[in-house]
Amino acid sequence: MAIDPTAAANNSAAATGRTRMADSYETFMSLLTAQIKNQDPLSPMDSTQFTQQLVQMTGVEQQLLTNDLLEKLVTNTGSGIQTSVSLLGRDVRAVNSDAKLTAGKAEWSYKLDREATEVTIEVLNEFGKTVQIIKPTDNKAGDHTFTWNGKDRTDQQLPNGGTYTLKVTAKDSAGAAVPVTNFVQGVVTGVEQVNGQTLITVNGVKVGWEKVTSIAEAPKPPTTTPESEPAA
Repeated sequence: MAIDPTAAANNSAAATGRTRMADSYETFMSLLTAQIKNQDPLSPMDSTQFTQQLVQMTGVEQQLLTNDLLEKLVTNTGSGIQTSVSLLGRDVRAVNSDAKLTAGKAEWSYKLDREATEVTIEVLNEFGKTVQIIKPTDNKAGDHTFTWNGKDRTDQQLPNGGTYTLKVTAKDSAGAAVPVTNFVQGVVTGVEQVNGQTLITVNGVKVGWEKVTSIAEAPKPPTTTPESEPAA
């Protein structure tokens, strides 16, 4: 990966400046504490001078906080929001185990690192309770798609809008666990930042943008040809 020498120098200078300000603040507090402890009771420190010193060092402390906030803002803007906005309207695949039940179904993808002899798929509700268990027959290594019809183990149709989690357990012929990665795939419909983390919305579920593994053009809706009117 290429490194921008100018950016690296700026980052180094910023770090050095912050360290110096922090050291100065610590030194000031140590000296001020020592001065208060050892001042002459008959000739105490002038309150005006004391106040001015506190105001000056408070300004230094505020500058340190401002630098931290600016650094965070630059990081978010440069590598998070800008990149994520470009994903709007794109079809993406992201590492994620959650999906919304919409129009009576929810869909996931999962990848088996190697062929398995036994695979168990569980659908969990928001409370972590298993609502459905499936035993797929295609357990070859590679990508698989699982579409759930929204029905629980009693064959009752669950209401739309709920968020459900996919849990896939796989074992090989020796009984050893086969690594599994879950994915969600769909068109990105939103981008937002929450607590400094950039999230994208895919199929109604929020996913960290850094979880995206593939990007493609969104599928175009099928075109319909108008029926011709019957001849008179």
